Amino acid sequence: QVQLVQSGGGLVQAGGFLRLSCAASGRTFSNYAMAWFRQFPGKEREFVAHITWWSSGDTFYADSVKGRFTISRDNAKNTVYLQMNSLKPADTAVYYCAAVYKGGGSGWNAYEYDYWGQGTQVTVSS
Repeated sequence: QVQLVQSGGGLVQAGGFLRLSCAASGRTFSNYAMAWFRQFPGKEREFVAHITWWSSGDTFYADSVKGRFTISRDNAKNTVYLQMNSLKPADTAVYYCAAVYKGGGSGWNAYEYDYWGQGTQVTVSS
């Protein structure tokens, strides 16, 4: 069992930045592929970014955030981060971190993940 606790988020003006954190406990964090999803009102969760569990820590991004968002992990701190720069009002959503043990899938789909954080509201004002 893995517990994911999110922090960060809040209200920011367009063009600003935020950093989300997701702290994991319970198992060997380095064995878990991690991702961030977001959910708009009335919509299903949407892929944002993914980082692999193997040592190279390959990263993948949705086109809508590529070049603006950066996912990273610190295995010593059992934490994954999402640095969000150049934020837009369209980025306003609830953001979730997710984990899957030695995930080998594409990482794009919510159903690939077994554990989820509690969600964090990000609001970008125009």
